[in-house]
Amino acid sequence: LKVNRYNTFDEILLYCKNSANPVGRLILELNNIRDEEANYYSDEICTALQLTNFYQDVSIDLTRDRVYFPLDEFGNYSTDKLFSKVYDNDYKQLMKKQIERSRKMFENGRNLLKFLNKRLKYQIKWTILGGELILTKIEKNSYNVFEYRPKVTKIDIIRLITKSVI
Repeated sequence: LKVNRYNTFDEILLYCKNSANPVGRLILELNNIRDEEANYYSDEICTALQLTNFYQDVSIDLTRDRVYFPLDEFGNYSTDKLFSKVYDNDYKQLMKKQIERSRKMFENGRNLLKFLNKRLKYQIKWTILGGELILTKIEKNSYNVFEYRPKVTKIDIIRLITKSVI
C-alpha cells in the first residue's frame, strides 16, 4: 500500500511513529536506556527530524507524487497549487505552521538529554541543532523550498559541533 497524501497531522504522526521513531528507540536501547519518558522525548526528536526532512524535500517529494502536509491544514492553498509550485502567502502560512510545530517538538525533545551519557548527549544535541538549522534556513528564505533546498554545509557542521559541546 502506497500512501502519498495525509488528511490530518495525526496521520503524518502515525507515519513517523512507524518510520522515524523506531530509530531513536533503537539508539536508546543500544545505550541501555529503557525509560518511557526518554522514549517519548526521543519520539519528539525523531518526528521533528522526519518532518524537517519533509519540508526540506518538498520539491523532491512532489516529483514522486507525495505530499507531507496535512490536507486539512491547507486553508486557501491546494494540492493543485502545491504541484504547480505556487509560492504565495497561503503557502507561506502553511509552511510557517509546520515549521513552528516542528520547532516545538525539537524543544520538547531536548528533555531527552538528561537521560543520556556525555557522548550520546553531544551527538543528539548536534542532531537537534542540525534539524533546527534546516528550519531556520527555510524561514530565512521566506519558506520558499521550491527554489532553494536548504542543506547543512561543512561550515555549518563545524559550528554545530562547537555549539553542541558548549
